[in-house]
Amino acid sequence: MSEVAERYAKIEGRVAEAVEAVKGDTGASPVLVAVVEEFARKIAKAKEQITSGDESAAYAAVVEAEQAADSAKYAAEADPGLADAAREAVVAAHDRICVMKTKWGS
Repeated sequence: MSEVAERYAKIEGRVAEAVEAVKGDTGASPVLVAVVEEFARKIAKAKEQITSGDESAAYAAVVEAEQAADSAKYAAEADPGLADAAREAVVAAHDRICVMKTKWGS
């Protein structure tokens, strides 16, 4: 498995945890849930591009996913009803995609 694919697998798991945590948190706003679900969709798109072998398209999809992660993190931090555990799950998923993008090609 390539290093990019290995990093992606870790990210995918973190994003799934974030989605589950936010959906399971009764204090989470519907807006936050939608933003985190969009992050998950962008991660799925990135997976398709990573497995396609087109490195340029894969990198572009990772950049899009990172932008969605930023939105999810900001929304989680701004949601006053969100439990700390759910907030931490979103931030952890955000941090993973940021690290992947930063380490891309290194």
